[in-house]
Amino acid sequence: MLIQPWDAALDDAEWRQWIADGHDFGILGVNGPPGQGPVAVPTPFCTDAGRLLIHLARPNPVWKAVEQDANVTFTVVGDYAFVPGPWRAGPGTPPTDGVPTSSYAAVQFICRATVIDDPVAKAELLGRQMAHFRPDGDHAPVDPDRPPRTGMLPGIRGLELDVVEVLAKFKYDDHKPVEHRTAVASRLGERGQGLDTPTARQQLRRLDRVGPWKP
Repeated sequence: MLIQPWDAALDDAEWRQWIADGHDFGILGVNGPPGQGPVAVPTPFCTDAGRLLIHLARPNPVWKAVEQDANVTFTVVGDYAFVPGPWRAGPGTPPTDGVPTSSYAAVQFICRATVIDDPVAKAELLGRQMAHFRPDGDHAPVDPDRPPRTGMLPGIRGLELDVVEVLAKFKYDDHKPVEHRTAVASRLGERGQGLDTPTARQQLRRLDRVGPWKP
């Protein structure tokens, strides 16, 4: 993933907070067999002490790929919106000559995958996921020896992804003048389509921290 200096995370806390703010769904990418493309699987996940925790159905084609190559990439993308060219035209430039772009946040985790098949270990993994996604505890205990989990656990496998490297990108035109970024955020708020509102929020958050861009 190309990350220009002005698109880089300002610190590790920035991308960690962005993930913690509800960005818990991404794409698992694994090298496919020779002559075939990569295997890509959309899935929810949660974080746990430097790892990502995932579970998938046993028939999923990703397992063969992971067993052949445990080096994987997990990508999370969010707060994205298309920015029309006229919004980005500089002073003295005809609006129709403005260059469009897309604003977005993306975090890529480069990981080493471990497959979890032991029933007790799978139950522990599911328990940590339940604590993340259902913190109110409104679910049956995750116990491999008690229904309903006893009959369900054999149908899934778990994945622990040990994070080796993190690439974080916040592409919100931070190299543009303050007035430009403020105007784009305002227009996104007015348009109000798709993820325009959270995109504007990210642009203004970065603006508050970065201010005028200094190379």
